[in-house]
Amino acid sequence: MKQFRYGIDKLTPGIVINIAEGKTKGVLSEKAEIKIRKSFENVIEILKMEKAVYGINTGFGSLCGTKISNKDTAKLQYNILKSHACGVGEPVDLFIAKLMMIIKVHSLAFGYSGISLETIKRISWHIDNDIIPIIPSQGSVGASGDLAPLAHLFLPLIGLGKVTENGKIYNSKTVLEKYNLKPLHLHPKEGLALINGTQFMSAHGVYGLYRFAGCLDNSDIISAISIEARKASSEPFHEKLHELRPYDGSIYTSSRIRLMLEGSEISKSHKNCDKVQDPYSFRCIPQVSGAVRSAFFHLKNVITTELNSVT
Repeated sequence: MKQFRYGIDKLTPGIVINIAEGKTKGVLSEKAEIKIRKSFENVIEILKMEKAVYGINTGFGSLCGTKISNKDTAKLQYNILKSHACGVGEPVDLFIAKLMMIIKVHSLAFGYSGISLETIKRISWHIDNDIIPIIPSQGSVGASGDLAPLAHLFLPLIGLGKVTENGKIYNSKTVLEKYNLKPLHLHPKEGLALINGTQFMSAHGVYGLYRFAGCLDNSDIISAISIEARKASSEPFHEKLHELRPYDGSIYTSSRIRLMLEGSEISKSHKNCDKVQDPYSFRCIPQVSGAVRSAFFHLKNVITTELNSVT
């Protein structure tokens, strides 16, 4: 099985889907683990300095000026998960929840979030064993604020919330006990690092892009079949024509249709017929479908950038 190194390799929407479907194995390399440990050690050093740093030893939001004693910093992280787990509505699709965890592990593995290796490995354990948290569909405020969905996603780390295993719903603590695991003791800043991020919207973006790609591919197939059925010309898809107006979408679409029509006996049978031209709906396929394909390429670039970002 192919391996993907979290925090080291470039994550693409396709790789996220492949990890979720079990076609690729997500792993933490030694290089990533070194970066994670270093970032975590930096947080501990900040605590020793007794300097007020937001999210580590202060309150949140309007309480940012409230200093938290070192003995209460871990409790603060525990509380931020519980207080923000306030989503409502039907649960999101389990596949979306799994995508969220994959994207989150990659972001944390860059080593800029101050989170412990133990916590990241526990999230990876959930992914690898297909033990997926239940997340309400409503509650995100967007931006870097998928706070409520992410809080629900990571409640199982501390033995709260519900998860699914083999199609059944369990209290997370029950599943941890089954595997002889204990709820994690969150370290300073970990709660904030877990719930700050865009993984909820990114997961939906990845899944939407995945479905979008399937629709576009089917559209090209339908176009090629329609061209054959109508005995239409393949000239509007000629490579030289699209080099004169080189939009990436129309170049890609026309090349796919040329490939599908290559060697077609039907196309050969009417190559020298007396028909002047085909209906416009056939001749404009590269421009219409190509424009949609260009939008797909743009969306893919935006989502890929977000997948490889730290918020």
